[in-house]
Amino acid sequence: MTTDVRVLRQNEWGDWYGNLFRAFAGAEESAEERALSKELTDFGRSLGAWDEKVCVGTAGAYRFHLTVPGGASVPTAGITMVSVAATHRRRGVLTSMMRRQLDDIRDWGESLAVLTASEPAIYGRFGYGVGTLQLRAEIDTSRVQLSVPPGTDDVRLRYAAPADALDACEAVYARLVPGRPGMLARQPGWERVALLDPPGERDGASALQCVVAERDGEITGYARFRTRLGWGVTGHNGTVTLSELAALDPATDAALWRFLFGIDLTTTLTVRGRPVDEAWQHLVSDIRRCGPQLRDALYVRLVDVGAALQARTYQAPVDVVFEVTDAFCPWNEGRWRLMGDAKGASCARTTDAADLALSVRELGSAYLGGVSLTALAAAGRVRELRQGALAEASLAFGSAVAPWLPHGF
Repeated sequence: MTTDVRVLRQNEWGDWYGNLFRAFAGAEESAEERALSKELTDFGRSLGAWDEKVCVGTAGAYRFHLTVPGGASVPTAGITMVSVAATHRRRGVLTSMMRRQLDDIRDWGESLAVLTASEPAIYGRFGYGVGTLQLRAEIDTSRVQLSVPPGTDDVRLRYAAPADALDACEAVYARLVPGRPGMLARQPGWERVALLDPPGERDGASALQCVVAERDGEITGYARFRTRLGWGVTGHNGTVTLSELAALDPATDAALWRFLFGIDLTTTLTVRGRPVDEAWQHLVSDIRRCGPQLRDALYVRLVDVGAALQARTYQAPVDVVFEVTDAFCPWNEGRWRLMGDAKGASCARTTDAADLALSVRELGSAYLGGVSLTALAAAGRVRELRQGALAEASLAFGSAVAPWLPHGF
C-alpha cells in the first residue's frame, strides 16, 4: 500500500483533525477548544497521509522558540498532532511522515525538533531522546507545613479573573523564559490555551481561578488553579489542583505556595508538570508526605548537529570530538568538533580522532543539560574513546537550573 503524504490544505482540516481526534479516543471537546486548535494549526507545516480520499495520518510542526543553556532562544519545530489510523498501522505511514517532516525542518533552517510523547517507545527510532523530566506531587497540606524565606509577608496576593489578569501574567512568564532551558517563548494565540476551561472537563472542580502576587507595586507572580470540595467522616478533604504558577523572586514564589497550602476546606494540593528543582521541595516540613514523582516530558531531536551544538553555551570549557551516528538523518553522521565555554561555541565537521561516540538520540537527551552524558555512558549509550573526555563533556553540557517544559503542545 502507498499513501500520499503532503502538506495539509485548508479545506481538508476537518477530515485531518477527525483522524487525529479518533486516534486519541475521541474524547469530548468543546467548540472553543476545537476552534482554537484550528486557529493554531500552521497549514504550511502540517502533513496529512492520504489513502485515496481518506486521511489516515496526521503530523504538525509548530513554530517555536526554545530557550537553550546560555539563554539563547532557538527556532525550533514543535512536533504535534501525530496520529495514524488504526486501520493503517504497521504500514510505514508514521515513518513516511517523520521522514518528510524532518526533511522539511532541515529545509526551514531549524536545527531542533521537540515533542511530547503519548507513547514513549515510538520516537527513539526517529532520533528523539528524553531531554527534560517533570515533577508531580500529591501534597498532604493537613500534615505538611512550609518554612518561608524573609520577605514573604511583604508580598500582596489578590484574586483576579483569569482573562483580566492575562496580560500581566504573560509579562511575568516572558521574563522567566530566558532563565531556564526548555521553556518556550509564547507565540501569539498560545496564551489563550491556558485559559481554556470547558465545564465538561472540570471533573467536579471549580472554574479556573487566578491569584496575582504584587510586591512594591509590581506584579511579580501568579497562580492558576481549581478547587474541589470533599467531605469525609472526619470532615472536609477538598483538593486544590495547580494549573500554572510563575514567580520572579523567592518571596513571591513562597507566598503563592503558602496560599495554595492554606486554602480553606482543602487537605490535598495536586501539582503536575513542575520543574524537578522547584524550590517548594526545600520549604516543606515533610517531603515524604508530598509524594514526589518524576515523569518524562520534552523529547529533543537535533536536526542539524553542528548548528544546534553551536547555538548553546557550556558551563565549563570544552573541546571534544563526537562520532555521531544518525541512521534516520544521515547528514548528521560523522565527526563533529565542539569547542565552547560560557561565552559561546563553535561546532564543525572534522577528520580528527573521535573522543566520544554516541547517537543523535543521546545528544538530544543531553542537549538541554538535564541528562548527563556520564549517566548515558553508564547505560552503555555513550562510549569514551579518549580518557577524560567524558567527564569534560558531561560537566560542560550541564545546566545550573533544570530544564523544564512549561506547557504541552
